[in-house]
Amino acid sequence: MQIRKDFIAEIQKIIASSREAAIRSIDHQRVLMYWYIGQKIFEEEQEAKDRAEYGSYLIKSLSAELLPVYGSGFSVRQLERYRQFYRTFPIASTLRTQFNWTHYKLLISIDKEEKREFYIAEAEKNNWAARQLERQINSQLFERLLLSKDVASVLAVARNEKQPSDAKDIIKDPMVLEFLGLKRESAYYERDLETALISHLQDFLLELGNGFSFIARQKRIHLDGDEFFIDLVFYNRLLQCFVLVEMKTTKLTHQDLGQLQMYVNYYDRIEKQAFENPTIGILLCADKNDAVVKFSLPETNKRIVASKYQLYLPSEQQLIEEVNKTLRQTQDDNENIEQMNDEAEETGNEHLTTSQGKNTVANKSTTLQTPNPKQS
Repeated sequence: MQIRKDFIAEIQKIIASSREAAIRSIDHQRVLMYWYIGQKIFEEEQEAKDRAEYGSYLIKSLSAELLPVYGSGFSVRQLERYRQFYRTFPIASTLRTQFNWTHYKLLISIDKEEKREFYIAEAEKNNWAARQLERQINSQLFERLLLSKDVASVLAVARNEKQPSDAKDIIKDPMVLEFLGLKRESAYYERDLETALISHLQDFLLELGNGFSFIARQKRIHLDGDEFFIDLVFYNRLLQCFVLVEMKTTKLTHQDLGQLQMYVNYYDRIEKQAFENPTIGILLCADKNDAVVKFSLPETNKRIVASKYQLYLPSEQQLIEEVNKTLRQTQDDNENIEQMNDEAEETGNEHLTTSQGKNTVANKSTTLQTPNPKQS
């Protein structure tokens, strides 16, 4: 008699799903613990006559009591952060269960409320990991969107309050391709840029906007007996249309726009289905000239969008700030590692007897066929 493999796989799936849910639950409880600690500290401070002086004394005294017992997660700096966490998010029921403590550390470091709300909405909608959220904050996504939009419009798109209908609601202008790692030169060969874009396609899609899927690279088409190659072809599920991308490392010209328009017309006539929207064309160029775009295209044309890429955003002062951020993050990581080690050691001692009992039962179960660990 033998157990069905698909039955074993189903059981393994239940175990994996339950473990993931348990981890998320534990992480959320940790976030709530920090929030309630921050609440208590804040409320205690409000009762004092000299709040500033008492607040400093309170946190230092509390840390002196908690640090020897519970570890580095209760240092003065961490307790100050918990207080800031409560002040930034004063309603516990609004805390997102999918955000871990690293998400919230990044969010409370943002001073402007509208900017923070934007990143909360984007991270929740796109299910960003903490590392993705950090990269988007550091690449100044919010500021770049504001170059062509007001705050209310940006937040509305992020919160899904309105479905994007214009190409410029989806395509972010200017695009930031700092993740390509290209050397600083006056110009780049188009093939080098394209190769770098394909190599970093996942990051490129994040920069390009919402809902993009990669279709083809160097797509070959035939027009009147001639052969042409479209650099990149995407499909956007939100706009329900093809998106064609052409790479140019020189100033945008009328000929470049004409060639892209030819590609757009081809896709509208040959590739597009009746239920799909008209094709969008994008030119990635070293410098954007809006006068050329407006002069070459009808004012009502929303399909061709010219964008410029900026490879080196930070100024000297911004670089210094980033170095300081890295130093602070390293210190935080070390504190978190120490705290996790303390918690793991405490949990391991607590459940040692239980784990040994489970292992004994498992060793006796020799009559059943054990599932292959590769089956999941």
